[in-house]
This record gives sequence, structure tokens and C-alpha cells, in this order.
Amino acid sequence: MQEKTGIVKIPLGSAAEGLAVFGPQDKYLRLVESRTEAEIRSREAEIVITGSENELAVLEQLYNVLLKLARGGYNLSERDIVYALELARELQAEQLLDLFTSVIATTSKGKPIQVKTLGQRHYVSEIRKKDIVFGIGPAGTGKTYLAVVLAVVALKESKVKRIILTRPAVEAGESLGFLPGDLQEKVDPYLRPLYDALHDVLGPEQSAKAFERGIIEVAPLAYMRGRTLDDSFIILDEAQNTTPEQMKMFLTRLGFGSKMVITGDVTQIDLPRGKNSGLIEAKRILQNIQEIGFIAFTESDVVRHSLVQKIITAYERESEPRP
Repeated sequence: MQEKTGIVKIPLGSAAEGLAVFGPQDKYLRLVESRTEAEIRSREAEIVITGSENELAVLEQLYNVLLKLARGGYNLSERDIVYALELARELQAEQLLDLFTSVIATTSKGKPIQVKTLGQRHYVSEIRKKDIVFGIGPAGTGKTYLAVVLAVVALKESKVKRIILTRPAVEAGESLGFLPGDLQEKVDPYLRPLYDALHDVLGPEQSAKAFERGIIEVAPLAYMRGRTLDDSFIILDEAQNTTPEQMKMFLTRLGFGSKMVITGDVTQIDLPRGKNSGLIEAKRILQNIQEIGFIAFTESDVVRHSLVQKIITAYERESEPRP
């Protein structure tokens, strides 16, 4: 039996509103139409949607929410449109009104930093509430960037006295001793994503001053052994490349007044064959401790180019066991 079709009309306040929700050269409009069976048109001062009852409900919520965001001064991106449509299919797009309007910090140039997905909001909330949080998921989900942002916010609010950034150096395929340069030069390539986030939030000049004064410290994971880290915000990046022994060593460095955020992607383990990932083991051993937060990001949390999301999904499909 053919599904009933109908029409929904949504008024536009101005041509600028239509441009905001349809995108330049109707790019966003074509994007939505390519993912639905409905027909969407702009006629005079309204959006006219023709489609099945189910799709009308989805698209009516989608465009009402997008228009509210545009009227509030939010600049919609292609990624926002895709994510809003995903939520509208569950009739949850209204959640974006709070999500896209809450600012967690500003960049050194005054640009607001906002969470982009419900997964990111949950992650930020857990970091604020708990002393140890694991952010596990694919590249592009903002797990490292948001951890650095929140570390800087904690520093500015005097909740911590220093930020410590660390990462296992396993990607080089050789020990740090064989790499050229002093310790800083050896570690720098591994910590570049963390530096980029710091420069974004603090600016290169303020970051450099913080490094000079020892307020921000970078160190390879091996140099954490034997230390107790009080009043610190410690970020362990690329944690999938830790061994179980390294992970236990790191977690037991937690001191009073400190927070730890551990980020990693279990699909990108570079450990030698036969070595278990400390991240996977930590999740298994610690997941029932309520004071420790575990956030599992998915491809829907990817905030990079929409093609990145498709690449991650394709690889995940390829890795699934075949019947």
C-alpha cells in the first residue's frame, strides 16, 4: 500500500533565513534531499515540503530547529545539517537548540568554542564531574581538542596549577633515545595535535609563556613513572598505544586536586604484534567504578568533513566478521 503524501509549509522571516538553512547555492538543501524521499522547495517567504507523513514530521522539526538556530545568530555548517537530520529522524533535533548555543570557552581570537554533538556534550559533562574520564572513539570526534580546552579553562579558573600533556611514543617504531635532538624536540612530533589545540585556545604567545614557566608541561609517558601529580590536569593522548603496565602506572599517578583525561581510538593500535592495549584492558577492568567516566564516541560524533564520517563507517563495515 502506497504511503500517503502531504505538504507542510514553514514561513521564512527573510531571504537571509532561507540562505542560512539552504546554504550557498542551495548546497544544504540538496544535501537534505539526497538523504530523504521528500521534495523541498522555497516559494516566496516559505519552505514547502512534499512527502510522506513520516518524512514530513522529520523535516518539519529539522527546519524549525535550523531556523531557530539561524535566528539566534548561529552559523550553520554542512556537518550541522547532517547531524541535525540524524537527530530529527529520532525527533530529537530540539536538543540542538541547547547544544549549539552553549559556549564552553573562547579561542584566543574570541571565537566561541561549542560542543557539536550530544556525545561531546556528555564527554564535557563527565570531565567536569569526574576526576578520571576515558574518551574512546574514532578520529575527528574532538576528544583530544575538548580535553585541552577544558584543561585551559580549569587553569584559568585556578582549579588546577598546571597542565601535563603526555603520549606514548610508539608510532616512531624506535625508542626516543634514537631520535635526534633534545627531549623537547624528540617529543614534539607526537604532541603536535595537543599543541595545535593549545595554540587555538591560548594563542601561540601565551602558550609559549606557559611552557617557559612550567605551567604547561609535555612529557613522554615513560617519564611519568615515579611521579605523583597534584593540582594538575593531565591528558594522555593516543592511549590505545599504551601497554597494560604503562596504563596502570599512569592512572596511579593521580594526585589530590587533579583530573585525568585519557583519549584513544581502539581501531588504530600501533603496538607490536602480541602486545595488548592498555586502553582496552583499562576499560574492561575499570568500567564498573562509578567515579570513572567512560565515553564511547561513534562515527555520528565526527565533526570533521562529512566524508571522514563515511570513511570511518566504511572501514568499520569492512572489519565486521563476514557471514
